[in-house]
Formats: sequence, C-alpha cells, structure tokens
Amino acid sequence: MFYDLIMFILNFILLIICVLISVAFLTLLERKVLGYIQVRKGPNKVGFMGIPQPFSDAIKLICKEQPIPIMSNYLLYYFSPIFNLMISLLVWVIFPYLTYMCSFSFGFLFFLCCTSLGVYSVMIAGWSSNSNYSLLGSLRSVAQTISYEVSLALILLSLIILIGSYNMFDFMNYQFYCWFIIISFPLSLACFASCLAETNRTPFDFAEGESELVSGFNIEYGAGGFTLIFLAEYTSIIFMSMLFTLIFLGGDFYSFMFYIKLVVMSFGFIWVRGTLPRFRYDKLMYLAWKSFLPLSLNFFIFFIGFKLLMISFI
Repeated sequence: MFYDLIMFILNFILLIICVLISVAFLTLLERKVLGYIQVRKGPNKVGFMGIPQPFSDAIKLICKEQPIPIMSNYLLYYFSPIFNLMISLLVWVIFPYLTYMCSFSFGFLFFLCCTSLGVYSVMIAGWSSNSNYSLLGSLRSVAQTISYEVSLALILLSLIILIGSYNMFDFMNYQFYCWFIIISFPLSLACFASCLAETNRTPFDFAEGESELVSGFNIEYGAGGFTLIFLAEYTSIIFMSMLFTLIFLGGDFYSFMFYIKLVVMSFGFIWVRGTLPRFRYDKLMYLAWKSFLPLSLNFFIFFIGFKLLMISFI
C-alpha cells in the first residue's frame, strides 16, 4: 500500500513536470505559428532558432517585481492564481496510465468538478484586486465559462450514455473500429468550440482581451501572478486537446499516434487564434444558449433513445 502511494506520487510529479515543460514549448510554438501566419519570423534570437526563448521568458517574469494594489484583499489576491494553476494540474490525475495512477471509474465527473472549481479562482482573482475593471472582467469570464460548461457537460454526457461508462479506458475500447468523430461530427465541432470557450481562447477571449481592451480579470497581476494565470490557461489547452483526442479521435493513449493527434489539436487552438476575429460579447452568449445548447440537448436525447432501443432489442 505504502509502495503504491509512493509510486503514485512519483508518477504524478513526473506527469506535472512533463506538462509544465510542454506548456513552455507550446507558448514557443504559438508565437512561431502566429509569426508565420502574420508573415514575420517570431522569436528567433535566443539560442538556436529561438528554442530557449520560453526559459528566458520564465526567468524574466519570475525576476520581475510583484505589484500589489494598495486596496486589494491581499491573501485572496495572492493565492487565487496559485489555486487556478493547482486546479489545472489536478485535472491531469485522470490521465489514463497503466501503472500506479488513478484509473478513475468516474474520471469525467472529476473533470467536470475541477473545471467548475476553476471558475471560482477567476472570480476571486477579479474581486480581490478591488478594481472595477478587474471585477467586470472576472464576471464576464465567469458568465462565459459557465455558459459553455453546460454545453460541454451535455456533450460528454451524450457519449457517456452511449457507452454506459465514465471510465476513460472504455472510450478507447469503444473506438477500436470507428472513431466517435465520424458518428457525431456536429457534436465534435460544438465540443471543440466549447473547449475554446472554456480556456478563454480566441474567438471567445473577450473576457481576457489583450492590449486593445482593458484586459479582463488579470489587469492587476504582473510578474509571478500573471505567469501562474497563463500557465493555468495553457495547461488547460493541452488537457482539452488530450480530452478531445480521447473522446473523438480514438483515444489510443498507448500509441505514438495519440500524441501526434494531441499536437494537431493544440495546433488547432493556435490556428484559430491566428485566423478568427473576436466575437462580440452578446453574440458570444447567443452562440452558447441558442446554438450549442439545443444541439447538445438534441444529441443527448437522441443517444438516450438510441440506447433504450438497443436495450429493448437485447
């Protein structure tokens, strides 16, 4: 029992280190790809072809002075980015391992709980800065995340009802002959768009706009706090890419092709950012409640009916 616990902790630490290193190089990939989309070079001065750029960025951000607003609620202000990153890393526990990791029977429920908790850290980060702009940005971000979370939960539940299990291993077994993206293509598009909204990415990043807007809930954060918020965001991007690959693209997580698909999905997030303009905020909410919700509900009811029909034949 003690040996199993030690091995679990070591495996989880190794997984977190790998995820954080991949986040560093995902930022480099993003800057390179956006550079080529905009017909420029991207980072290429640091080291060979700019490859050590993420490390120099990390050192610069960590060494900067941490600004603290005078009227802020200090403890909550300081710890909310840390909790945000902790939740983003904790979700990775459900990554299916053959050895010494939690092969959750209810992995998807755990994922939905953690994504729901992520909303609170954003809300507290905006509120504790004691700035009207931060508070408005955090409220917009929370409203957006909750709206698309409903659709994402229904999409996941549709496929969970189809296979009759919350376990990730069953998703791999059921896609042995046919990927779920083939039998539910509209659902996969809605799922990808919901993943973009969940991670506050373009075209859904109005709540976290860049220099041309007052930047969302994180305007009072700089240096370490800013680093933690964006580490959490990019960790979520890699996780959502993994989840999409698992659910719709076969989920064969013991083959090299799984990681190729994961990279392609992460590239999709960057490609969308380089291509699409932002949604207006009212259009963004219209899309959540008037387009995605009816689509996911229809598929949900269809899969329930289909499952009952199959059971009646048995």
